Amino acid sequence: QVQLVESGGGLVRAGGSLTLSCAASGRTFSSYAMGWFRQAPGKEREFVAAISRTGGSTITADSVKGRFTISRDNAKNTGYLQMSSLKPEDTAVYYCAAKYVYSGTGYYTNSQSYDYWGQGTQVTVSS
Repeated sequence: QVQLVESGGGLVRAGGSLTLSCAASGRTFSSYAMGWFRQAPGKEREFVAAISRTGGSTITADSVKGRFTISRDNAKNTGYLQMSSLKPEDTAVYYCAAKYVYSGTGYYTNSQSYDYWGQGTQVTVSS
């Protein structure tokens, strides 16, 4: 089992930047693919970005492509979501998630693929 704790959320003006962190504990972080999802009030949870367990493969949603970057540091058991050029529509609770991967270097965009979730961190972008 792995525990995930997000941090780094907050209030930022449109055009600003934030970096979210996802600290993992409990098992070997490098055995888990990781993803970031978000949920705005009244909306369904949506995929933001995903990264393979080695960090060699990544994907971002079209809505954040070119503005958000996902990364990870397996030595620090931490994943990151760097967000820039933030827009009011990026306002949401952001969740990190982890999926155990026995082998392979794929990433996962479907929330149902993930085994573990953090508690979420609020990101609010003012106009």
